[in-house]
Amino acid sequence: MRKSAEVVIIGGGVIGTAIAYNLARQGCTDIVVLEKEYLASGSTGRCGAGVRQQWGTEMNLRMSIASVKMFETMNEDLDYDGDIEFKQGGYLLLAYTEAGWRQFNENVALQKSFGLDVRLCTPAEARQIVPHLNTEGLIGATFNQTDGHCNPFHVTDAYAKAAKRLGVEICTYTEVTGIRRDKNRVVGVETNKGFIATEKVVNAAGGYSSVIAEMAGITIPTYPERHQILVTEPVAPLQNPMVMSFHHHIYCQQTPHGSFIMGLGDPTEQPGFNTRATWQFLEEMSQKITWLLPPLKGIRVVRQWAGLYNMTPDRTPILGSVPELLGYQMAVGFSGHGFMLAPMTGLLLSQSILGLPTSLPIEKMDLGRFERGELFNEPSVV
Repeated sequence: MRKSAEVVIIGGGVIGTAIAYNLARQGCTDIVVLEKEYLASGSTGRCGAGVRQQWGTEMNLRMSIASVKMFETMNEDLDYDGDIEFKQGGYLLLAYTEAGWRQFNENVALQKSFGLDVRLCTPAEARQIVPHLNTEGLIGATFNQTDGHCNPFHVTDAYAKAAKRLGVEICTYTEVTGIRRDKNRVVGVETNKGFIATEKVVNAAGGYSSVIAEMAGITIPTYPERHQILVTEPVAPLQNPMVMSFHHHIYCQQTPHGSFIMGLGDPTEQPGFNTRATWQFLEEMSQKITWLLPPLKGIRVVRQWAGLYNMTPDRTPILGSVPELLGYQMAVGFSGHGFMLAPMTGLLLSQSILGLPTSLPIEKMDLGRFERGELFNEPSVV
């Protein structure tokens, strides 16, 4: 492990590796990425792997549109020796209340203003898209064909390999134990394998972002929240789009390999680092999904797991620097959507770290917005 680096990135998930690659691609190659376990061992490897552009706030929308374009050419752009398995089967979002339907209409108007080819659907039209959908109680839906699914392990691997080829050092099983500062400036990072002198530190620690921030003497309003997922045995192709209901806190998609991945949010879940899976989740998930998508009733579950959403009060990430600590940058608080926003996040953070103009105005997404009361309040989160 290097004793010094121009940039130290804390977190070896898709966000951290994407930032490292984009920095190196722009000529900053003296970089160390620190991961306390293996790459993608945290939130990245435990996510539902969906990629959507149907958002209700401008910055999430613009970041996701740009990220999808990057996913589309990622195998070639990163010269990846595998396949990130990007499948654009679309997302079908379901509305069951008048308030939800009004919100969908507002969302679609915003999405269309930025060029997204999204459409409002009647229940009958929704069933044309997913013929086995139970439309009982459904008021309407939205559909966008270019949304989809991608393999988070392969995406992280692709970024990591491309970054390494450019000279980035990635240290797995290396835990950060402290961030050293001299007054208002970063001077280094303490790890269980030694000290790394640096003037630039990036917090990309996912569910542990607030822990890392505290090491730097920074308080951020992020918190970890458990979300549970299961995967089924592979079956013959049945469903192209991701089906998602914010009303039921549920999403379900079929992977290119035939397995169904599905998750269920729990509005009563308390903040914490618990990643144990429960039988209660399995029971509730089974009841809801077999009501919503009846043909799935006979499919067998292979396994279930839990991961951490890194939540913010307005369900929108915190990006960039903070004025009280020079050299400290953040890409945290993605509220369960870091994987799908990672490609553009990697570019934006690299630009911010290098002092370049950013491709999107991330100054709106800074930590100070919470004190100023300038929140985004993203409505489209499971």
